[in-house]
Amino acid sequence: MTGDRVIPVRLLRDGAGDLLPAYQTEGAAGMDLRADIDEEIVLPPMGRAMIPTGISVALPAGVEAQVRPRSGLAARHGVTCLNSPGTIDSDYRGEILVILINLGNEPFSVRRGDRIAQLVFATSLRASLRVVDDLDATRRGEGGFGHTGV
Repeated sequence: MTGDRVIPVRLLRDGAGDLLPAYQTEGAAGMDLRADIDEEIVLPPMGRAMIPTGISVALPAGVEAQVRPRSGLAARHGVTCLNSPGTIDSDYRGEILVILINLGNEPFSVRRGDRIAQLVFATSLRASLRVVDDLDATRRGEGGFGHTGV
């Protein structure tokens, strides 16, 4: 990762403090978040739970963090993040929690230290809305939800 693409993020350890997010490869876009739990949590099929990570962050203005699923959990076990991406706003100071859901057919166990989601940092823009009487016409128009084919 090049120095000009690194943003400073202050991190507070809310839990035991030994499960910090980390990039797993040099080219990884997201840091893996780990479960900071004392006891195993079992997600039955279609079950969900909020899993603590043991960390809080202070993001610079104009930056958000997105909590995203880990592809391996989804592909191997059918486990994903329910609100994906989950948005961590720059003014939020609470612990980062991950809402996991088990869409698989078998119970799934979450244990302390398991990598449960990714944290991806992105710039965020604010909009200035202006009410108008109509919108510019485009070739697409109002077509959506598969209008171009499957």
